[in-house]
Amino acid sequence: MTRADAPVTPPVVLTIAGSDSGGGAGIQADLKTIEACGGFGTSAITSVTAQNTTGVQGQHLLPVEEIEAQIEAVIEDFDVAAVKTGMLATSEVIELVVDHAADLPNLVVDPVMVAASGDRLLAPEAEDAYKSLIAEASVVTPNADEAAVLTGRDIDDPEAAERAGQDLVEMGADSALVKGGHVPGDDVVDTLVTDDGVTTFRHARIDTEATHGSGCTLSSAIATQLAHGDDLSTAVGSGIDLLASAVRYNVDVGEGPGAVHHLVQTRNDAARGSTSEAVERVVSALVDADVSPLVPDRGMTVASATPYAETPDAVAAVEGRIDRTMDGVRPNRGVRFGVSTTVARALLAAREHAPELRFAVDCRLTNAIEGALSSLDGPAAVYDPSERPGSVSDDDTAQWGVTRALETSDETPIAVVGREGVGIDGRVLLFAADAADLIQRVESVQGAVKNDG
Repeated sequence: MTRADAPVTPPVVLTIAGSDSGGGAGIQADLKTIEACGGFGTSAITSVTAQNTTGVQGQHLLPVEEIEAQIEAVIEDFDVAAVKTGMLATSEVIELVVDHAADLPNLVVDPVMVAASGDRLLAPEAEDAYKSLIAEASVVTPNADEAAVLTGRDIDDPEAAERAGQDLVEMGADSALVKGGHVPGDDVVDTLVTDDGVTTFRHARIDTEATHGSGCTLSSAIATQLAHGDDLSTAVGSGIDLLASAVRYNVDVGEGPGAVHHLVQTRNDAARGSTSEAVERVVSALVDADVSPLVPDRGMTVASATPYAETPDAVAAVEGRIDRTMDGVRPNRGVRFGVSTTVARALLAAREHAPELRFAVDCRLTNAIEGALSSLDGPAAVYDPSERPGSVSDDDTAQWGVTRALETSDETPIAVVGREGVGIDGRVLLFAADAADLIQRVESVQGAVKNDG
């Protein structure tokens, strides 16, 4: 029997950019990101580079008429909903895009001038040509160095970035996102400027050099969200959130610093089912082992984070906890995401120091249980609650307590003892990288307690 087809119609996004043989930036990064964000990627390749994670070894610009043929082939056949530009290389290519701007909706201009490795990707005489393209842009997304070239400003703080953004809007862009990755500071501050005002997006700086493809990924994500119909601020915020995760959970490939993880959110979403199932396996094992002596008076929480979890809504846990009963221990309800607060925040805090940790369970704190921690295959940490600063809110005490415990330990602890005033008072948090390790650690503590008794 012949099956009926069931087509889907994602928004079409066109990228006009160079090819990166290393796969981390350029057309390759654009198409990966567009697909990850739910779009259908099409392309017009401007230049072919011989490139990897260590740098650019060579580049070959395609004839302008061949680039134009690609653009026209796409816009004549597809209902293009958004366009992004990357490496354009020469003033002739920039002028070509300007000539077609009327047919390029939601035009996101990433003014690529220099690769992350420091290799130049734009002819010096082409810098002035960008001003005519900026005038056609829905949003232009320079980093601080590119914005400095385009505006003549030194950009060393968010206020200077805002002024540069205003300059770019005065050049004719509908909006300008001046990226803060190259601006000094503990936080990265990205500044979005429009005629209506300024919006800033702030997130913690990530200690890595694996930023290859970051600009391509962000501009492609913004273009795809605009193609979906998102308003500008929402599209930019979504793109920045994706890039922050893509940089933190970068791909360690090649001899150089590596590349950003274009599919990080897609992979994370795909792991939600297996993460929930893993929590259920842990709960089943703890019920079978009857861990009643370890269950706190307020009940026990088993939690697991998705591989790239950043927030509590990416942490699966038992809703309503696991309680002691006359017949052993039983979960009150099933496993859901976002139902844990204290343990979820503690697990996320632990992952800041050891991202491989994905599981946590809270046990009651008794002298016997604390003594049994020595049976584990790793250290336990205790933090003095008297050092808790007054600026830490009650909601953040668990996260603060775990962070301080890990910071004051010589190696990553697999257990944190929560004494009074650290948000996990009267409990021991056990951490593990996988479900089997967590089960083994809980059973080891229970066995040591029984033997001691």
